[in-house]
Amino acid sequence: MRFSSYIGVIALTLGLAACVDDTQSTAAPSADAVALQAHLEFLASDDLEGRDTGSRGHEIAAKYIATEFKRLGLEPAGDDGTYFQRIKFRRSFLEENSASFTLNTGDGEVALEYPKQFLTGPSPYSEQDDVEAPLVFVGYGLVSDAFGIDDYAGLDVEGKIVVMVTGRPESLPSEEGAHLNSSKTKFAAERGAVGIINLHTPAREEVRPFEVSIMYQRAPSVRWLHPNGEPNVAFKNIAASAYVHHEAAQQLFVNAPVKLDDIFAQLEAGESPQGFDLGVTARLQRESRHEEITSPNVAAVLPGSDENLKDEYVLYTAHSDHIGVTKDLSQDDHINNGAMDNASGVSVMLETARMFTEAGQQPKRSIMFLSVTAEERGLLGADYFAHHPTVPLGQIVANVNLDMPVLLYDFADVIAFGSTHSTLGDSVSRAAGQFGIELSDDPMPEQAIFTRSDHYPFVKKGVPAVFLMTGFTSKTEGEDGGEVWGTFFAEHYHRPSDQPDLPINYEAGVTFTNINYAIGQEIGNQVERPRWLEESFFSQLD
Repeated sequence: MRFSSYIGVIALTLGLAACVDDTQSTAAPSADAVALQAHLEFLASDDLEGRDTGSRGHEIAAKYIATEFKRLGLEPAGDDGTYFQRIKFRRSFLEENSASFTLNTGDGEVALEYPKQFLTGPSPYSEQDDVEAPLVFVGYGLVSDAFGIDDYAGLDVEGKIVVMVTGRPESLPSEEGAHLNSSKTKFAAERGAVGIINLHTPAREEVRPFEVSIMYQRAPSVRWLHPNGEPNVAFKNIAASAYVHHEAAQQLFVNAPVKLDDIFAQLEAGESPQGFDLGVTARLQRESRHEEITSPNVAAVLPGSDENLKDEYVLYTAHSDHIGVTKDLSQDDHINNGAMDNASGVSVMLETARMFTEAGQQPKRSIMFLSVTAEERGLLGADYFAHHPTVPLGQIVANVNLDMPVLLYDFADVIAFGSTHSTLGDSVSRAAGQFGIELSDDPMPEQAIFTRSDHYPFVKKGVPAVFLMTGFTSKTEGEDGGEVWGTFFAEHYHRPSDQPDLPINYEAGVTFTNINYAIGQEIGNQVERPRWLEESFFSQLD
C-alpha cells in the first residue's frame, strides 16, 4: 500500500474510533482497542524505517503525534507556541586507527592493541585528545555517604588517570547501586582526575564477553547541545577513557602493591578492593569527528480546572524513537520497527490523552503529554527536557513513564518501577485495583530498570516518578506472562521482528491504558502533590 494511502486509512480509522455518543459523555471514558491498533500500526510501519533519532521516519512519527495532540484540542507546550521542542545533537565518531594506549612501567613502554586489548569511544567535546598521566587504582570508584562508601579515601587523583573495576558491590541495593554506578565519572571528575580506565573483569566476561563490546565499537556517541551550542558534557576535565580486557589489564599492575589476580579474587569473595597508586603512567590518544543532527520532543497540555492547582503538572512520557535500520547482511529484514519498543507506549499515551479530553470533568492539575526523542541514545530527549523544560520544573508534580508495555498476553498485574520510593506507589495500586489488576513487586531487581528509562532524568531532578509495565502474571490459564515477556525480550527486543504482526493483545492494551488514565486522574485531583518517601535514597539526591 502506498504511504499516502496508509496515512489516509489510519486517519479514517482514528476518526471513527474517536466518535462517541453524547449521551455517554458523563460516563467514565475507556480506551479503544481499534485506536490503539491504528496508532501502533502506523508508528511501527516499515514506512517509518525504525524511527531513528534524526531520521525522516522519526520526523514523520513526531508530526503524527503532534497532529493527534492538535486534533484532541490539547494546547501546544513546545517552543515558540508549537508542539515541538527541537533539539540539536552532536553525533561523534572515533576516527579510524587513531586510538592508542601506551603504558610506561619504568622499565620500558608497552603498547596495548586496539580493539583487541582495549576499547575507547570518541570525545563528544574535542577533536583530538592526548593525555599522559600517572595511574591510580580506585576500586569500584564509588562514593556514597548514605552507604558509607568512599573509594577515593586517602588517594590523590588530581591530574591523574583513575583505574576502576566495572560494576558495583553486590551488597548495594540494585536501584541505588545502579544510580551510583552511573555517577562514576562525576566522582572522578570532582576529584580532579583527567581520565578513566575501566577494567573488564572475569565475572563480566561471563555475562557480556569483551568481543561483544568490540562489535559496537564503530557506533557513534550522541550528546544533546545546549541552546548556546555547547555539548552537554558536565565533566570536561575527563579527557581520556579506555575499557581494558582483564588479561591485558595485568600489565597495569606490574608495579602495584596488590596484583590484579588478587583484586579479582576479592571481587569474587564479595569484597570491595582498596585503592593505591599503580606506579606506572599511561598515554591515551584519540581523534574524533563530529556532526550535528536535530530531532524533536513533542509536548502538549490539557489545562487543569482548579485555579490554585492548574499551574502544577502531571507529566506523561513515552519515547517515540527506536534504533532504525540494521546493516546486518545476514538478515532479510533490516527495519527495526519497534512495535513494543515503543510504539505501544506512545499509542497508550495518545489514547490516554484522548480519554482526558473526552472526560466530563478535567482534573484539577494540568496534564502534560511529552513524546521524547533519543531514548535509545541514552535518554537524551528526556534529559534535555529536564534541563530545558517548557514549564517550570518545580511545578511538575509527578512523571508517569510508558516504555515498552509488552501487550502480548492478558496480564493480571502491573509493575511500577519506582513505586516503593514515593507515594505514587499507592496511586498506582488504587488505579490498577479499579480494574481487578494487582500491583506487583519488581520481578527482576538485578536489572535496576528504575534507572534505565525516560523517567530517570526527572528523578535526578527531584520529580517523583513511576515506570509502568505489564506484570508477569497472566489471566489466561496455563500461560506464564513472565515467560511471554522473556521470550519477547530474547527473540524480538531491538530486532526487526518487533513489528505489528506479533500476536498483540489490544484488549489487554485497553486495560493497561485505562489504568494509566486512572493514575493520572488520581494524581491530578489529589489535595497534596506526590512526595518521595523519607526513607528513599532518591529523596536525597543533589
